[in-house]
Formats: sequence, C-alpha cells, structure tokens
Amino acid sequence: MKLEKGMSEFEQNLGKVVINGLTRRQVIEKMLADPRPGLRGEENGPQFEHDKTKSGSETHSNKLMNLIHFQRFDTMKFLLASFLAIAVVSAQAQPKTATIYVGTYSQRGSEGVYILSFDTKTGELKQTGTGKNDKSPSFLALHPNGKTLYTANEATDAGGKRTSAAAAYTRDPKTGALRFLNEKPTFGQNSCHVSIDKTGRWAVISNYSGGNLVVYGLNADGSLGAVADTISYTGTGANAKRQESSHVHSATFSSDGRFLYVANLGTDKVYCYELNTQTGKLRPLSIPSVSVQPGAGPRHFALHPNGRFAYLVEELISSVATFSRDPKTGILTLIQEAVPGLPADFTAQNTSADIHVSPDGKFVYSSQRGLNALSIFAIGPDGKLTPAGHQPVLGETPRNFLIDPSGAFVLVANQTSDNITVFRRDAKTGKLTDTGHSVKVPAPVCVIWGD
Repeated sequence: MKLEKGMSEFEQNLGKVVINGLTRRQVIEKMLADPRPGLRGEENGPQFEHDKTKSGSETHSNKLMNLIHFQRFDTMKFLLASFLAIAVVSAQAQPKTATIYVGTYSQRGSEGVYILSFDTKTGELKQTGTGKNDKSPSFLALHPNGKTLYTANEATDAGGKRTSAAAAYTRDPKTGALRFLNEKPTFGQNSCHVSIDKTGRWAVISNYSGGNLVVYGLNADGSLGAVADTISYTGTGANAKRQESSHVHSATFSSDGRFLYVANLGTDKVYCYELNTQTGKLRPLSIPSVSVQPGAGPRHFALHPNGRFAYLVEELISSVATFSRDPKTGILTLIQEAVPGLPADFTAQNTSADIHVSPDGKFVYSSQRGLNALSIFAIGPDGKLTPAGHQPVLGETPRNFLIDPSGAFVLVANQTSDNITVFRRDAKTGKLTDTGHSVKVPAPVCVIWGD
C-alpha cells in the first residue's frame, strides 16, 4: 500500500524530513508494507490452522490472536498520527523567510547591526533595516525567547581610556526591527563576544584586550542588569607578538546551559566552569582548564549536538583541536591536537576565525582568513576529525559564519570585501556550492539566525 498521489504541500513535505536515513514518508510506507500481522493495516492478520476447530468455530487462541492484531493496528494508527504531528512541527519550525542579524565594525559607512531577510528555500538575502550603533557591534547574541538582541561593542575612544560596552535591543518578532534598550560597561577593552545562558537570565561578555570576562544579570524586559561575576586571567603564550598577555576571545555555554567554556588566545587554554543559574556565579570544574599546543591561540569553541565532543578553532596555527566531553560533569579531555585547516601547499599568511558543527553532527567547518575559504572536516564515530576539503568564500577575510538550523545553507561574513555570501550544503558530503546569492554589508564580522 503506497501513499496516494495528489498530496497537499504538507504531505509532500513528509518526504523532506529524514529519520535514520529514511524520510518520514519512506518510514510510513515501509511500515505499511511490513508483512507482519497488523502492520499492513489488516485487522485480523492471517489465520492459523491450529486457531480453528474442525467445525470452524473460533477458539480462545484465535480470539487472543485477533485481539493482539487489533492492538497492533491501533498502535500503527497511533504511530502514523505521531509521525504526522512531528512532521507538522518540523515543517513549521523554519519559516520560508527568516531574519538574519549581522554585526559589523564601524567602518566604511557601517550603520551598526544590519537586518536581513533570508529565503530559506532559495538562499536569497535582502537588507530590510539596521539597528543604529557606531561602536563596532562586532558580536551578537539572541535571547532564548527571541525578544532581545545583545551586542558586544568593541570600540573604545581614541585615548583607550573608556572600556568597551555591551548593549541590549528589543526585537520586533514580525519585522526584526531593533529598538535600543540599554548599555553597560564591560570593564575591559575590545569586547569581542557575548553569549546568553539557556535560562535567559545571564549574559557573559568576553574582553579580548582586557583579558577578562563579565557576567551580567538580565532583567525581565531583557535589558542588562547588575554585574553577577567577573573573572580576570593572567599568563602568556609561546607567540610573543600575539600572546603577550591574556586574551579572552569567547565564552560558550553547553546546550543544557550548565557549563561555560572560555577560550583564551593568550594562554593557550580553555577554562571550564559550572554556572549557578540562581546567582550567575561561575565555579571552576574539578579539572578547571585544558591546555592545547603552545602557540595555538584558542579562539572559538563549538559543541557537537550529542554533547560528547567539542571543537576548538586555533587562530594562530590555523587548526582545530578535538575534545571528548563528559555531559554530566562538563569535563573536557583533549583527544586530537592541531588538525590542519589549510591545504598542504598553502604557504601564505593565514589566521583561523570561526568554527561550527553541522546540525546533523557529521561535519565541522572553520573559516580561514588568508586562504579566504571555509575548511571542511568529517567527524568520525569517535569524534575525531579528518580534513575533507575547502570552499572558497567568494570574498575576503571570512570572519564569522552561520549554518542555518536546517543545515541546508551556510552564510559567510567577509569582513574586507564587505559582503555576505550564501552556499548550499550537501548533507552527505559536507561540500558547499555557491547559490549565487550575496548581499553587500560594510565590514561584516558576525552573522546570526534571528528567528
């Protein structure tokens, strides 16, 4: 029994949602075709010779078998209904048009935060507005409820005396338009990263030049509240020019919001904490930090969807470090060092910038400034990486990039060439293909999903 032709658009979408390598439609058809009793929609299933008396009257055994078959049929209907319900949620989870936010440096006429409309079917991008900010909003984060956008404002005054800041903006859920809420100092220079915990109660801002981080409480309206914690770091690294002191480059929460991982470019360490969601205080784990190869320069950190592996992009040696992770304790163990992000024959200057894991957990991508490409790595069953290729980004100095929630597209912010380029992603091979869509944005350095 096959599903009939002439399906609605919703029914056709069943074939686009994958479960264990099969689309939902294929799963349903497989179940309907199953030869076992009750899984084809047969109420009674086949009759067995021993189930009837010689006179043809039904025995207790036959009654029992029929009851089981009816229960199987009811179970089949329940499973079908469940699949349909899940498919409805999946089909509605990503709208046809989504909002994208782009953080920039205040250069070449940039107006601050750029608001883009993204066609989730074709990959087309269009600018729809801006959020005014002349302080280099170089990194962005969205509140879990989607109502507030936060910026790490990297710029300092000419004398370098005023610290950088973080700002909050309310977000119109229909248009994506931004309205300024408030701004707070970050007690360090060159704020370069902001992240929000799962509860939506705490914001963590990283200061590159200050070598420290600050935790702010968030008010009910999304505005930045009081300081909950601050942590300063000391130390140096093997690269005398770039690692002369501590440089906190990012602080990344685990998906459950319990743990925070701080990448320090200056000390070649990832610091590991547990967040007290009631107070905002950070407590070091029993193994408080993990060191990587001297001179590597930790920058950004990405967790695998299964929570058992994590990946660190190493800016100064253009590589990736791989960790196993205990989801219960949050503790990291280094299992693979300095996986190369560059082709063997590339000899020009390069620094790595960003890193992300594909939603299906099969590939890691990192951006390369110099090679002007994204590096592609295949993830093995043990979490370890194997280089799988490179994709030119059709721009210069790819800083931050975004893999959309469906995993179908990759959007790259090219800082020097002032453009965002869009690539379609092959889920099987991890390879990227240019969609032909791009949009001009001055000095783009961060791109995030806004819906």
